[in-house]
Amino acid sequence: MAAKIKVQNKSTFVKILNKNGKIFKALSEQEQETAKWANSKDRKFLFKSYVKPCGCRICTNFVLERDEEHKIYYKELGALRNKVLYKQRLIYPVKNKVSVTMAMTAGSTTTFPMSNHTRERVTVAKLTLENFYSNLILQHEERETRQKKLEVAMEEEGLADEEKKLRRSQHARKETEFLRLKRTRLGLDDFESLKVIGRGAFGEVRLVQKKDTGHIYAMKILRKADMLEKEQVAHIRAERDILVEADGAWVVKMFYSFQDKRNLYLIMEFLPGGDMMTLLMKKDTLTEEETQFYISETVLAIDAIHQLGFIHRDIKPDNLLLDAKGHVKLSDFGLCTGLKKAHRTEFYRNLTHNPPSDFSFQNMNSKRKAETWKKNRRQLAYSTVGTPDYIAPEVFMQTGYNKLCDWWSLGVIMYEMLIGYPPFCSETPQETYRKVMNWKETLVFPPEVPISEKAKDLILRFCIDSENRIGNSGVEEIKSHPFFEGVDWGHIRERPAAIPIEIKSIDDTSNFDDFPESDILQPVPNTTEPDYKSKDWVFLNYTYKRFEGLTQRGSIPTYMKAGKL
Repeated sequence: MAAKIKVQNKSTFVKILNKNGKIFKALSEQEQETAKWANSKDRKFLFKSYVKPCGCRICTNFVLERDEEHKIYYKELGALRNKVLYKQRLIYPVKNKVSVTMAMTAGSTTTFPMSNHTRERVTVAKLTLENFYSNLILQHEERETRQKKLEVAMEEEGLADEEKKLRRSQHARKETEFLRLKRTRLGLDDFESLKVIGRGAFGEVRLVQKKDTGHIYAMKILRKADMLEKEQVAHIRAERDILVEADGAWVVKMFYSFQDKRNLYLIMEFLPGGDMMTLLMKKDTLTEEETQFYISETVLAIDAIHQLGFIHRDIKPDNLLLDAKGHVKLSDFGLCTGLKKAHRTEFYRNLTHNPPSDFSFQNMNSKRKAETWKKNRRQLAYSTVGTPDYIAPEVFMQTGYNKLCDWWSLGVIMYEMLIGYPPFCSETPQETYRKVMNWKETLVFPPEVPISEKAKDLILRFCIDSENRIGNSGVEEIKSHPFFEGVDWGHIRERPAAIPIEIKSIDDTSNFDDFPESDILQPVPNTTEPDYKSKDWVFLNYTYKRFEGLTQRGSIPTYMKAGKL
């Protein structure tokens, strides 16, 4: 049955009318008469709340109690009440329109448009409730999963009952400590910045040390203003969510995320081996044996992401990081996709009328191409434009793409490892884009750089139209290619890396470029606070803390212990 809701004898909106003559005078004669009647001492306002079949409270209509004697007043009273209260901002419509239906006038409605301020308030409330309950459920599931893993591990070790009891007690204390950590607010004051190890157009990466534990991390810093201006909130949210969900050996591990008025912060494991781009710039080209190792590991890393239901869409040497032992890990999920102009087809379409550059790669031999590519590569990596060398043509066409676009990118990387430069490299991104879109004519192998037929065949199987691309039938199709003959797919991370990484200490940055300091960590001026706060709701639920982040004070994190320190 419908619930009956009692309202004050002297309605709030009547009080407003009495105190504000301007509003009263602005009403029609009928509305003024209704207001006077509503202000009579013996009048009680009773409403019935009828919930629609969907059960949604937001869809509730308020209908006045039937009163034959005063039906002319009841006819106008509901609409008048909402009209006045809406002007005074004492009620907030919760959908695009608010309807008030009177019992005596079925079908007659009065609607009011929703303001942007109200729409934001509703969205914030909805997100807050959703995040609160989803996080509660997720925390419970994660705790149960950790307990089950502990029990399985103890059974496999064949521990005695007393030892099991001790392990469970230690685990329970750690769970309690984790709950305490989740209630604390992390911020910049908890970390000491040591050095800038990476920089892009929208932020930078710093080597930092957590003050209370002494652990070394990589802190990625993103400016909120840039994320909002470039409409990249969805992309940074995707990266954060993927890093939370992907908890394996092939993905860079995130331990914490938090925010302040100006920036977003991702605290991730520090991989001292640098990235594949740096390695390729040092080595020029790799042998087929070395290429087999890195391409094999990248195949497994990409497949791990695909199994989680994600498409990376930005596989390139910059995003293939190397750990302390020289093994591959993927990074930059969702962040680079769409952030750079190189990922937006309109950028190239608007510039296709530009005359071609006087500089041409066509007349260069492989050595000169490689030298020129190396000269421009680093600058392109840090620019807002970037390079489209590794992006599949179907991504540019915007006609729909799937996870197969990542295998195209891997084929381009394999070509670069063996030849010394990507197959579509040009002086400008616009020329590169044209080459990618015409790959059937531009994908050629220089005769002066001999490679095996198996390697050439795999590259051509990667860099082909998506319908015929290798991997269409699953990752096993890729693993079974002759180029990977002899690869132990199940234990590849246990073997030594093809190119050993020399690490002198846990904070060794010798495999990274040097960058000057910036003002990205400077305090936000008080005058700009309202601007940041007005849009901060889009970054709700960005904060995260990983259970594995709890290790003993001053100890080396587990992800660093296997390295050659």
